Amino acid sequence: MGITTNLLNYALYLVQTLGYWGVFIGMSLNMTGIEIPSEVIMPFAGFAVAQGSKMTLWGLTIIGSLGEVVGALIVYGICLKGGRPLLDKFGKYFYLTPKKLDESDEWFQKHGDKAVLFGRMIPAVRKVVSIPAGLTRMDIKKFMLYSFIGNLPYAFALVYLGYILGPYYTVVEQYSGELDYIFYPLVALIVIFIIYRIIVTRNDS
Repeated sequence: MGITTNLLNYALYLVQTLGYWGVFIGMSLNMTGIEIPSEVIMPFAGFAVAQGSKMTLWGLTIIGSLGEVVGALIVYGICLKGGRPLLDKFGKYFYLTPKKLDESDEWFQKHGDKAVLFGRMIPAVRKVVSIPAGLTRMDIKKFMLYSFIGNLPYAFALVYLGYILGPYYTVVEQYSGELDYIFYPLVALIVIFIIYRIIVTRNDS
């Protein structure tokens, strides 16, 4: 079974039963390293909108982004207080291997504080970029602002993808295993397009 099938029931429970709160909680837990993927929560929230939910695409985008900021702050605080030794000891229980920790350190050293802003838009980096931010004691206000702004394009891409796939849900469920191989690249393309439009609009103005 694909990831969509395995997590379908829980994702739908959070979204359908708790609405915006379910999205907020799910996205917060996701950012702490608990395996409730945003790639499941947000598309199914978008699917719910397509089915007539009172939630909105932009409302979900903002709530989801805020939820991820809360989860990121938890990781930031742990790293600020506990340091790398704590992560090396307990990180494995949250799928934070030494390799992932080293990669996040390298990304942060290369891009500085802006690594948080741009890292939130990259699937392989977005969860772990909070770690070097906490270890280096990045300004917390800047960390929260960059995290929120960086989360927005990714959250919108996910929820919009779920919205446009809503009418084809039965097909998506049937071929979910195969769709896993194109899901992440498609989300990445949507995020790149959003960033491109922002840059073009800013240059025109």
